[in-house]
Amino acid sequence: MPELTTTRPELARDLGVSHASAVVVGTIIGSGIFLVPAEMMQAVGSAKLVYLAWLVGGLLSFFGALTYAELGAMKPQAGGEYVYVRDAYGPMGGFLYAWTWFVIAKPASVATIATGLVRILGTFQIFSFFPDNVITVPFAVTWGQLVAIAAAILISVLNYLGVKKAGEFQLVFTVLKVAIILGIVVICFSGAGSAAGRGWSNFATTFAGAKGGVAGFMAALVAALWAYDGWNDLNMVAGEVKRPERNIPIALIAGVATVGVLYVLVNAGVQYVLPANVIAASSRPASDAVALVMGRFGASIVSAGMAISMLVTLNGTIMSGARVPFAVARDGYFFSALAEVHPRFHTPTGAIVLQAVLSIILLLLGGNFRQLFSLAIFAEWLFYMIAGSTVFVFRWRNPDAVRPYRMVGYPVVPALFIGAAAVLLYYTFRSDWPNSFYGLLVILAGVPVFAWFRSKKFRTGSA
Repeated sequence: MPELTTTRPELARDLGVSHASAVVVGTIIGSGIFLVPAEMMQAVGSAKLVYLAWLVGGLLSFFGALTYAELGAMKPQAGGEYVYVRDAYGPMGGFLYAWTWFVIAKPASVATIATGLVRILGTFQIFSFFPDNVITVPFAVTWGQLVAIAAAILISVLNYLGVKKAGEFQLVFTVLKVAIILGIVVICFSGAGSAAGRGWSNFATTFAGAKGGVAGFMAALVAALWAYDGWNDLNMVAGEVKRPERNIPIALIAGVATVGVLYVLVNAGVQYVLPANVIAASSRPASDAVALVMGRFGASIVSAGMAISMLVTLNGTIMSGARVPFAVARDGYFFSALAEVHPRFHTPTGAIVLQAVLSIILLLLGGNFRQLFSLAIFAEWLFYMIAGSTVFVFRWRNPDAVRPYRMVGYPVVPALFIGAAAVLLYYTFRSDWPNSFYGLLVILAGVPVFAWFRSKKFRTGSA
């Protein structure tokens, strides 16, 4: 009797270079560019230093993108950084990355973006009820939290139904997002100089109450890096990118460069309209700048566009995050249900569902924007640094390996990226040590979890 064989469903390479570029650009540009300029001005107090923070943050992100371009082209597998850390430092190192990313970084990022979305929607009078409680027992839950949860579920369902659908959503709305940003820039500069208090002289204004010094600049840099965050997400879905050896480097390099230009233009437009002290006092500088030029109706249109753009960021974040637990589960170091691929949709459905559940828990228990942001940024940059260092390991250990893309500026570029990440981590920990320390504890909690899965793997004979 012939032996019956079944083919295990696999992820589908359905993302072209345009989708891959949209993942980079669309995931990076979210709430950050619209929400952090005030924090940056409060930290440094002048337009010159704000631009310096944007420049340094952009260069560091670009250096990271160059590093990841080589790694992604060399190892185009689902999971991205997990694969690099696993192959360079062993299964425990890879697991601790995956554990940290899945338990802290991605759910916190999803919750942060969804919270930012609610903040933007809350500026409309029709949504003024968002702060009101829906329930108060056993703990308070607001309408805003429910909207954030609904957004996370909606985008998770989209990703459940197929990476191609999610990729097409990402592409279409990323184009819309870029158009909105360029529209903001045009609005800010068109006719703004005709009214008092607007013009190039605003670039010389200062905010006297700034934190200042090295600590202030590092706080501004952390905010800028959060706004640039997401450039690494493409590598996590490398297993679903067509011609990854070509398309991953193109998307990373072109995507981060495009975002850098757009960020500088937006900040120039806002600074042209608003002086430093007004920017520092504003929770939504871009909307306030447009309001001065076009009135509240124009600002409302921009706010609606911001909300749409943040949905795109949410899509890219959810798409990429689910591939990490999927990859580690495929290696036998996580729950086997997370390693399954849907036979029809070819997506890691179990991982998508669990990621959504963890994000919803964070949204229910901690809807504070600052806490979620601080919790995610430390864990993310710790593993950016570790994953970035693997390029040295692979160059030394496998000098003759096929590298479809070899980064420009090696070894200086990755060394600068890693060194800057270490400095950033130091200042992040010092300025917000409770959240950072909690993050470290969660990372270390992954050690016994790894030991359990490893022993289970050996017991079942799958090692």
